[in-house]
Amino acid sequence: MRKKITIDPITRLEGHGKISIFLNDAGDVDEAFFQVPEYRGFEKFCESRAAEEMPALTQKICGVCPTAHHMASTKALDAVFNVEPPPAAKKVRELIYNAFMFEDHLLHFYFLGGPDFIVGPKAPKAERNIIGVLGKVGIEVGKKVIDIRKRVRQLNATLSGSSLYPIFGLPGGISKGINEEQRNTMKQVGVDALEFAKFTLKTFDELVLKKKEYLDLIIGDIYSHKTYYMGLVDENNRLNFYDGKIRVVDEDGAEFAKFSPKEYLEHLEEATVPWSYMKVLYLKNVGWKGFVDGADNGIYRVAPLARLNVSESMPTPLAQAQYERMYDTFGCRPVHNTLAYHWARLIEVLYAAERMNELLNDPEITSTHIRNIPDDTPSEGVGVCEAPRGTLFHHYQTDSKGIIRKVNLLVATQNNAAAICMSIKKAARSLIKNGQVSDGILNMIEMAFRAYDPCLACATHSLPGEMPLSVDIYNHDREVIRQIKRE
Repeated sequence: MRKKITIDPITRLEGHGKISIFLNDAGDVDEAFFQVPEYRGFEKFCESRAAEEMPALTQKICGVCPTAHHMASTKALDAVFNVEPPPAAKKVRELIYNAFMFEDHLLHFYFLGGPDFIVGPKAPKAERNIIGVLGKVGIEVGKKVIDIRKRVRQLNATLSGSSLYPIFGLPGGISKGINEEQRNTMKQVGVDALEFAKFTLKTFDELVLKKKEYLDLIIGDIYSHKTYYMGLVDENNRLNFYDGKIRVVDEDGAEFAKFSPKEYLEHLEEATVPWSYMKVLYLKNVGWKGFVDGADNGIYRVAPLARLNVSESMPTPLAQAQYERMYDTFGCRPVHNTLAYHWARLIEVLYAAERMNELLNDPEITSTHIRNIPDDTPSEGVGVCEAPRGTLFHHYQTDSKGIIRKVNLLVATQNNAAAICMSIKKAARSLIKNGQVSDGILNMIEMAFRAYDPCLACATHSLPGEMPLSVDIYNHDREVIRQIKRE
C-alpha cells in the first residue's frame, strides 16, 4: 500500500504551504506536490479604487516585500497617467529600491536559507535557525547583521516615509526629495553596507564554497533543472533591479525574447493546478507541457540566479568579479543548479551596495525637481521591477477619472512556481529510497524551495476574483473516486 509523507507546515519562508509526498510499493517517490493553501484576492478588491491609492494598497499583499509592490505600482501609475518622472526622482527611487534589495537578501541568507549551509542541512532541527547561525559565525556577526539592516532600513524610512510600508510613490515622481545633509549622512551607511556585503561573500566562501560536501551539493544533479530564464536588463544587457527591458534566455543562454513591460501579455501565460492556489506562469510562445524540464516546455525561472543568467555582465566592478568567479566555478553559463541561487543572491547584495554608493555620490540626486505633474487623461499602464523573488508586474486599467476598472498582478513567485514544484519532486525522488526517511532528508527536500525564497502570500491569486474550491477523494490506489467542487 502506498504511503504518504506530509511536511506541514514548511518552514523558513514567507507564507503558508505544505509538501505532500507519495511513495510507491517499493518505498520510492511516485509523486510530490508543493501545495499553497492560503489565498489573496487583491486584483478583485482593488477595483473601484482611485488609481493613486494603489501603491499604498497593493504593498499590503506582503509584509516582506512591500517596497517591491509599492515600486511596481508607482511605475504602473507613471504609465497610466503617461508621465515621465524627472531624473532626480528616478535616482531616489532606485536608491530606495537597491537599499531594500540589500537588506531583504541579507534577511534570507542569515535567517531563512543560510542555516541549511552555515549550520548544516542535516543538523538537528532545533539548530537550523538564526540561533544556530549565530553559534557558527559568532554573536558579533549577528549584531552586525542587525545593525546594518537597521541602518539601511532607516535610510529608506528617511527617504520613503516608512521603513516597512513606503508612502513616497506618486505618478510622475516622488513626494519627498533628499537634501545635501541627508545625502552626506547616508554616504556612510552606503560605505558600511558595501563592507558588510564583501564580508558576507567572504563568509559564504569560507563556510560553504570551501567545504567539498556543500560545493558538491550545489553543483550536483539533485537540485538541477534546465529551463528558460527571465529578468530585467539595461540597454547593455546588464542587471537592473529598477528599470529596463525584460530579457528571456533559453537553456543554452541564447536570447529567446526581449520585450518592454507593456508587451508582457504577448509572452507570458498563466496556468492553474487543482491542488494549489498558487498559479504558474509559462512562456506563451513555447507552451505548457506540465512539470518537465527542457526547451520544448515553457517553464522559466526568475530571481537572483535567473537575473545573472540573463545578464551579459554586471554594472559594477566588484559584483562583476564575483559574477565571473561563479560562472568559472560551474564552468558553464547559464548555471542550472538551483542551490546556486544562494550564491547569486549574495552577488546581488554586493551589486546593490555598490549601486547605493554610486547614487549617493551623484550630485543630481539632491535636485528639488522631483515630480512632473500629470496632465493626460489616465487609461492603462504596466509597471515592472525586480522583486527579491523575481520579476513583478502590476497592470492597471482605469476609466477617464482614474478609477481602477481592472487589475492584473503577476507576482515574482508565480514565475518560479512551476520550477519550485519540479525542484521539490526531483529532490524527493533523489533523496528518498526504499522508504527510508529522516528529518535531515525532509529538510533537504525543503531546501529545494528555500533557494527560490518564495513569497506565498504574494503568489496566490484568482482571475475571476473567486476562490474556487476542489476536493478530490482518492482510494488507496490514488484513483479519484469522487470530486466536490465549488465553482
